[in-house]
Amino acid sequence: MNGYLTGNRIKLLKNGADYFPELIEAISWAEREIFLESYLFELDIVGIAVCEALMLAAHRGVEVKMLLDGFGARRFPDDWKLKLADAGVQLLFFRPEVKALSLNRQRLRRMHRKLAVIDGMVAFAGGINILSDFTGQPGPEPRYDYMVEVRGPLLAVMHEAADRMWRQTAWVQVQPEWAKPSRVKLPVEGAGGALARFDIRDNLRNRHGIEHEYLSAIDEAKDEIIIASAYFLPGYRFRHALINAAARGVKVVLLLQGKLDHALLQYASRAFYRLFLDAGIEIYEYTSGFMHAKVAVIDRHWATVGSSNIDPFSLLLAREGNVFVRDDEFARALGDDIHVMISAAALPVDLKDWRKAPWYQRLLPWVSHGVVRVLMAVSGYGGERYLK
Repeated sequence: MNGYLTGNRIKLLKNGADYFPELIEAISWAEREIFLESYLFELDIVGIAVCEALMLAAHRGVEVKMLLDGFGARRFPDDWKLKLADAGVQLLFFRPEVKALSLNRQRLRRMHRKLAVIDGMVAFAGGINILSDFTGQPGPEPRYDYMVEVRGPLLAVMHEAADRMWRQTAWVQVQPEWAKPSRVKLPVEGAGGALARFDIRDNLRNRHGIEHEYLSAIDEAKDEIIIASAYFLPGYRFRHALINAAARGVKVVLLLQGKLDHALLQYASRAFYRLFLDAGIEIYEYTSGFMHAKVAVIDRHWATVGSSNIDPFSLLLAREGNVFVRDDEFARALGDDIHVMISAAALPVDLKDWRKAPWYQRLLPWVSHGVVRVLMAVSGYGGERYLK
């Protein structure tokens, strides 16, 4: 299959409780090179532990390249920047913010990837930022999210993506000594039996790959589509691909954010609830805490875990990275876990209740949808083309 590589071992990691111990352990045995990308980076108990592991690696002579988003990590403490620099960690910020309240194209184009590649031996990708599962949560439940650990031939693709992003940012930040290509030689032998591919989204050669892979899998679906997305505002083609799948008898299940996190996107996404419910699509809202997952499973064979939400900011503006997997065992594990979360921590959206909602509750989603279209127009992509 085009873009898919065989011989990979893909391990599902749920929440930071699974991910952070694996990440820190991998950093602890690194000998040559570490790439770490994150949109958010909090200096809480997790962020400090990761920084300390990175500094120890740099002291051992490992080349540590840490790339954070200039808006998402804009409050990264100056004293920790100095500590990292003194230890030999190379730290860059993608599009550093100058005016926190400015509204322009550059403000909307962020580095949203969550990616780590270590010694060319193991990589991690998904939706989890470097912060505790409990930091900023509205209650005692952890933030709900996923990562994958990758070993095998797909590492070469992920390593090249991390190296290219790092070098591009280093040149822009006038750090030519940091912009040299990686010299790490990657193993090519297989590590498992999974077919997998790594798709990125950027403003250069890879602008629609993630969305196209989703659409291709949805069009091929025969039995069930499960999508868990924290911010879900699909464009015309994506919406109608789901509706067409439901019309041909495919069970379509959406697990979306129930508690208000980013109100504008969440209210805007509800503008299409009536459309989806009328088509027979099931919608559930996760209410036990904040949901940050960006995953999907189709026919218990195809699955994706990544940083890209199904909204115009992720699919058209932000730098994103998703791992796509065609493997029955992996897809079943992820699908089963999503169903557990739906049963234990989500509430169904009922069509009758939605129709009976007060007029102002039905108006707010469309007002929010209009604001998103304006923001897309400001970005230069145009709200009409995506959100019509």
